[in-house]
Amino acid sequence: MSDSHLPAEAQGDNVHHVEVDPGASGTPVEMGRRAGMFGASRGGDTSGYGGLVSPVLFPGQAGRPYGSYFDHIADTLEKALIGSSASFAEAIEAVVVDRGEMTLHVRREHLPVVAQALRDHPGLRFEMCMSVSGVHYPAVQGAELHAVYHLLSLTHGARRLRLEVACPDGDPHIPSVAAVWPGVNWHERETWDFFGIVFDGHPALTRIMMPDDWPGHPQRKDYPLGGVPVEYKGATVPPPDQRRSYN
Repeated sequence: MSDSHLPAEAQGDNVHHVEVDPGASGTPVEMGRRAGMFGASRGGDTSGYGGLVSPVLFPGQAGRPYGSYFDHIADTLEKALIGSSASFAEAIEAVVVDRGEMTLHVRREHLPVVAQALRDHPGLRFEMCMSVSGVHYPAVQGAELHAVYHLLSLTHGARRLRLEVACPDGDPHIPSVAAVWPGVNWHERETWDFFGIVFDGHPALTRIMMPDDWPGHPQRKDYPLGGVPVEYKGATVPPPDQRRSYN
């Protein structure tokens, strides 16, 4: 089946642009569309299901009560932000609770004040940011790039919390939180290296895996796959068609 016979959202690069709306409590959020049985694009689907189009659904905003210790986190953070540059409603776009985990979707301009409150308030005390992950949703207009922060509170019995911050591809800037959690210095560098998110205020935002002159950001979904040797710092990985001895 040629691309011309597929629905519009399944043609070409298999990217269907969507606008994310948190919607009502519990309503899943559509983050994109997947064509075919396995989501292959550019004519690579040989399953016979090339005309199948299915939505990519993520859990939507949760409603009260959140359960577990999540209500306490939300209530305490709301109180901690009183008198700061942003209230809870201004700083938090959505609260998602799914599979026993809580995610706060934070507006990027308010990330530093939220991070400071989460670390310093006695009722929160998320002393550690375990990692920063980058995500690329090319179909989500105006919020193509996401940074995800995984927090841990040792004071309160290893409680965990996730922060997620979005920015547009045309303005890929998010404030750095290295001043709050110094350990994210390298994590923010890696996220910039692989996804192109610029962390404003970072003390030294340079590449950490790829060579300094490497073009582009290789974990974005619009980055070309294969065909070039990848030169990591201190090592070289050949292209896929040269990795087997029988070649």
